[in-house]
Amino acid sequence: LFLFADAVREVRKYSAVHVNEKAVNVNANAFDHIQMKLFRSQRNLYLSGFSLFLWLVLRRTVTLLTQLAKGMASHAALETQVNDATEAAKKYMAENERLQEALNEKGSGKKKESAEATDEKLKKEVEHLKAELEKTSNGKH
Repeated sequence: LFLFADAVREVRKYSAVHVNEKAVNVNANAFDHIQMKLFRSQRNLYLSGFSLFLWLVLRRTVTLLTQLAKGMASHAALETQVNDATEAAKKYMAENERLQEALNEKGSGKKKESAEATDEKLKKEVEHLKAELEKTSNGKH
């Protein structure tokens, strides 16, 4: 910034001298010397201006790259977190299915026991009815 401001000042100084010297019509060597200094100050102005512009562009590029890197890191962390959550959910679902199967097996075991108990009751009732039928049939004959 300092070099750019200095170059602007030098260009203004030698441009003003250029107009004054041309009007006064001083010797050719002095005019050429002023032209040389004006050229150098303009060259310095362009170089410092261009380097200032490149500095701003480079700064913006670095800022954007930093933001992109942070975004990519955040995305990678979120992707890892999602994968871990998915794996945990699959694990819990498999465990839940295994527990459901175990519960169903216990339930079917209870059903078998209750079916056996019902069968026993029915067999006893059939025997009881057969015994009564035999009593009634023996009594009538």
